[in-house]
Amino acid sequence: MRNPENVFHLAIPCHDLEEAQKFYVDKLKCRLARRYEDRITLDFFGDQLVCHLSPDDVDREPRTYPRHFGITFRKRQDFEALIRLVQEQSLSFIREPHLRFDGLKEEHQTCFLADPSNNVLEFKYYFDPSMMY
Repeated sequence: MRNPENVFHLAIPCHDLEEAQKFYVDKLKCRLARRYEDRITLDFFGDQLVCHLSPDDVDREPRTYPRHFGITFRKRQDFEALIRLVQEQSLSFIREPHLRFDGLKEEHQTCFLADPSNNVLEFKYYFDPSMMY
């Protein structure tokens, strides 16, 4: 069971720390926690995301499956605010906001973005909160 005092940690490769910082901090409004020569540490919607400088390990093309990460919002207005932020910041979706599993209990809205190193991010909102896990 998740304790809200704990923070989930994810480390991903990036080819350029400056581009990663612009994307996550300037565009997605994440907070920069620390910056080192070889990585940046971010407050990514309440969890810890570390972008490690490792240009040889980035994907050449963004692919939504199987590897991606992101946020499942509890509140629809938070999901919608993220969509507005992406549009205001002129970021490109690799999959536009859309409805999945229409009419089923696990029905949800989702969208996908790629960061400058082609790490894929998914943001979603389930209409039935019991389907978040």
